[in-house]
Amino acid sequence: MKTIAVLLTVFNRKDKTLQCLKRLYDLLPLDGYQVDVYLTDDGCTDGTPEAVAEQFPQVNVIHAKGDLFWNRGMWTAWDTATKAKDYDFYLWLNDDTFVYGNMLKVLTDAAVETNEKAIIVGATENTGHSCITYGGRLKNGGIPKPDGSLMAVDYFNGNIVLIPRTAYKVLGNLDHYFTHSKGDFDYGMRAKKAGVAMYQAGEILGECDEHPTLDKWCNPDVPLAQRWKMLNRPNGMPPKETFHLEKRHKGFVTACFHYITIYVRCLCPSLWSARNEKDN
Repeated sequence: MKTIAVLLTVFNRKDKTLQCLKRLYDLLPLDGYQVDVYLTDDGCTDGTPEAVAEQFPQVNVIHAKGDLFWNRGMWTAWDTATKAKDYDFYLWLNDDTFVYGNMLKVLTDAAVETNEKAIIVGATENTGHSCITYGGRLKNGGIPKPDGSLMAVDYFNGNIVLIPRTAYKVLGNLDHYFTHSKGDFDYGMRAKKAGVAMYQAGEILGECDEHPTLDKWCNPDVPLAQRWKMLNRPNGMPPKETFHLEKRHKGFVTACFHYITIYVRCLCPSLWSARNEKDN
């Protein structure tokens, strides 16, 4: 029997977390697979871990202090899982992603098709079913529309991602340097460099609404003091983490350029918006 460790990190989204877990457990048991769930409680204050323990006592909950955010919370769940067992697969799942009934079957079938050597990504759509929101990414940043077959991608969002043991042995865990975002993109880019194949599944596997496209740190309607504060928050656009990502994957010169333009965009968001409107 194959083994899968499902990895989540959560913070104060009790209703969504419970719905996410319910959707997942509705798919179990899965023939031929043992599925365990590891969930990092990143200092929730809304009763999430208590509700999870009551409704899903089989979940392995790891308690943290609230300073991990997404990337380090996922790192923690993954590290805990690897110490518990040498799993055949690790499945990243965001707690605001509500999977469809075919999710596990499609992912595991794709794993068999690729001889358990490729990372398999699941695309999501918004709750209105009108557009694709997250999934595999092409070089231009676009998400390919599922067409029934596996589609090669260059990196990915971390909403639904199945990583086989073979890929983990090459790439290891997420990069703990990142706090919130960028860790998933970095993992895919590292996989690309290492020659680990990545495919998006041929079907949409869940729902997840997009986050606002214009963050507070670069929104001209937000006061400068607040923009500056949000820029340096882990869930903003911390320049040092952006530099770390870009230096690793695009080179020192590009990293320096974007490091500067992040500050320009924060300080003068109206000029940036005007430039983009002109380009469009």
